[in-house]
Amino acid sequence: MRSYPVVIVGGGPAGSACARRLVEKGVECLIVDKEEFPRQKTCAGWVTPGVFKALGIRPERYPYELTVYPSLLIHFKGIPVHRRGRQYAIRRLEFDSWLMELSRSEFLHHEVKEIQRTDDGYILDGQIETKVLVGAGGTHCPVARLVRKNSGPRNGARIVALESEYPLDWKDPGCRLWFLENKLPGYFWYVPKAGGYLNIGVGGNASALQQSGLTIQDQWDYLVDKLQKSGLIEEPPPDPRGYVYYLRGSASMLGEKDLYLVGDALGLATLDMGEGIGPAIHSGQLAAESILTGEPYRIDGIPEYSLLPPGLRWLLG
Repeated sequence: MRSYPVVIVGGGPAGSACARRLVEKGVECLIVDKEEFPRQKTCAGWVTPGVFKALGIRPERYPYELTVYPSLLIHFKGIPVHRRGRQYAIRRLEFDSWLMELSRSEFLHHEVKEIQRTDDGYILDGQIETKVLVGAGGTHCPVARLVRKNSGPRNGARIVALESEYPLDWKDPGCRLWFLENKLPGYFWYVPKAGGYLNIGVGGNASALQQSGLTIQDQWDYLVDKLQKSGLIEEPPPDPRGYVYYLRGSASMLGEKDLYLVGDALGLATLDMGEGIGPAIHSGQLAAESILTGEPYRIDGIPEYSLLPPGLRWLLG
């Protein structure tokens, strides 16, 4: 039986940020993930300036190619609005591996299937024991399933998405977003990235999407046709990958004694953009502080919105 003071299930931004803070303070921890790193992660890869600030690292020190957007072009019902202010995009394949390296935590490639509570903490699959357990394994995190047995289902909006990231010699370097178009309860995106990659996708509220009479595949087809007609792409992209996550809800699922949920395992994506990397890193750091100090784990300080000014948020309902 391997024993650690803290075990973190999930090696994405939330888990790595939590581990990094703990290791810096001399706490031994283990990150367990069902995937080996580097690994590709379906994600548009939008990173706000606040992410680098939270990490305490200047964007110029990022070791991989970083896409910089001086502004974003956002369309509301076809009306273009320029949202000025520097934003960034990364490839999750590179970004997550970099965060893992920064954590300097021990890593184990293993899929957690069974979690047993004990008087002294938790045992994972009869192999690993720990006093403190952190669930950072995304929407389907096994630690989150354990918490939901007592706290009930999630209460944040469920989002479904389709996207594709692929090599392309794109001609237009601008990042574009389309809201409130084709009855989509969400938005479409076009995100060109440094190094010759393009990420396009569509995401929307699952419940409202069902009521609209259009499927997420219908919306994907609409986006591809739109991009081809506008000349942003010439050929259809590779088949998209689908995923599900949750927007920010109440904090009823924060966890239990010596058990924490962070990132998408908790459901912290922002209410306007569904952006999850920033909230994931913040929550991982806050969980680490709670572990270190014994103070309650609170997420009040994590912003609920990431981009849209208050005057435009009402458009999203």
